[in-house]
Amino acid sequence: MGTLYLVATPIGNLEDITLRALRVLREVSLIAAEDTRHTRKLLNHFNIPAHAISYHEHSPAARRDLIVAALATGDVALVSDAGTPAISDPGADLVRAALAAGYAVVPIPGPAAAVSALIASGLPTDTFTFLGFLPRKPTERRALLERVRAEPRTLVLYEAPHRLLECLDDLRAVLGDREIAVARELTKLHEAWLRGPISVVRARAAEGSGPRGEYTLVVAGATAGEERPGEGDEGDERPVEEVARARLRALLRDGARTGTAAARIAKELRLPKRVAYRLALNLAAEAGEEVPDCQGGK
Repeated sequence: MGTLYLVATPIGNLEDITLRALRVLREVSLIAAEDTRHTRKLLNHFNIPAHAISYHEHSPAARRDLIVAALATGDVALVSDAGTPAISDPGADLVRAALAAGYAVVPIPGPAAAVSALIASGLPTDTFTFLGFLPRKPTERRALLERVRAEPRTLVLYEAPHRLLECLDDLRAVLGDREIAVARELTKLHEAWLRGPISVVRARAAEGSGPRGEYTLVVAGATAGEERPGEGDEGDERPVEEVARARLRALLRDGARTGTAAARIAKELRLPKRVAYRLALNLAAEAGEEVPDCQGGK
């Protein structure tokens, strides 16, 4: 009877692959890969002439059954595009199916973006909660964050570049302006980090050409007696104003009217409309634009 090996592969730097992983990939009779084209590049780099088939979230149940059946005649390795398989990918279904069929399942440890980001975040690492990818829909995303708002453990999650700013907005709105570490392109040539309060990190992430690459976010857990966002005195809004100014500056630069930009930012960041409008007026004045005496600031 064969064994299903869960082989961790590099999340960027190919030097991170282990000697054991290379040996297993050479010895198995079949490799189940999230994307065979991506995995073939890895195999070619290390001169491994293995037979690979695809297994991903859209694969039919018949493909899973075929892989399990292959265990009757030899060992199989499961790999994801990057990092440790069965974490935030369909590998967990294959693991359950192999175990149910009576086959051994053996992990081959290696890189994992969540753990790599956690240990370098500067936030507590003794206990943590992994959230994977948050829901794409804003209402579902905020509902999930509400469920973990009182969680004292450090939170770790993944996010796509085109949703990073929205995710940071929701984190700030639901959890408050906590400390966060955002890692981009871990172990790759352009690895970069942003650390600080969510509001400050959000403003910095919005600069330049915008977020690119793959992101792992590490967020501080809740503290005893922590207030809900929006509670407390007016001074608590200062970090949020920095975010608001950055967003307003971008909207005004793109041609949005002062009142329209202020209303949008007030809704996004849950700021009082008068605060958002005041910030918009100040930015417009700094840019030398003519602004109305008062409107939309109620």
